Amino acid sequence: MIKMQNISFSYRDQPILEGSLELGEKSFAGIIGPNGGGKTTFLKLLMGMLKPQKGEVLIEGKSPQKMRTSLGYVPQMRNFDLDFPISVYELVLMGCLSQLNVWGRYPKEARDSAMHALGSVGLENMADKPFGNLSGGQQQRALIARALCGSPSTLLLDEPTASVDPAAQETIHKLILDLKHHITILMVTHELPGLIQEVDTVLCINRTLQIIEPSKVCGHFAMGLYHPQGGKPC
Repeated sequence: MIKMQNISFSYRDQPILEGSLELGEKSFAGIIGPNGGGKTTFLKLLMGMLKPQKGEVLIEGKSPQKMRTSLGYVPQMRNFDLDFPISVYELVLMGCLSQLNVWGRYPKEARDSAMHALGSVGLENMADKPFGNLSGGQQQRALIARALCGSPSTLLLDEPTASVDPAAQETIHKLILDLKHHITILMVTHELPGLIQEVDTVLCINRTLQIIEPSKVCGHFAMGLYHPQGGKPC
């Protein structure tokens, strides 16, 4: 279970995010809200990269700092230097950094896990290719494989289908849906209408955290307006 209790986070006394949340094991939550509303801050709080000034964040009853190895994270693509010389396999293997031994080597289990993760996203034949040479959709699949390499119990995705073509979006959505019911998934997305029937809950984040039942998300979402049907804006 993921639990946030009366959290409050601010940058330089500027309130960024407030609210509470309880999310059950193996749930699938879609995260929506305007740019700058606090969605990425929310993910950083879950990963323990930030700490709330007030309240508490717990993952399976423990602090995020103690649960980092059980979290898989897929960041936004714009945060990557595509000229950095790294192969697809090397990138995915970084998802098992916690398994490095004292000689700086990965055990066989980690190497096998990396290849299995690549196979799960259909990129096993691209293992030796430079990451920067992949298409946008392939790069996102490689990042998902990296997040899965450490066998996480929770997967956090920050706009995994942004800036990819419709065919790649469909492939990535299918990959994510194949993970449903196997691990807990929280996904920031601007393509929620295509997944609204699949998510268990919707988190609307715009300075405050509001929980909306999927069936009650207003169709104005497609126009960049975020509120439940007949309710106040998030």
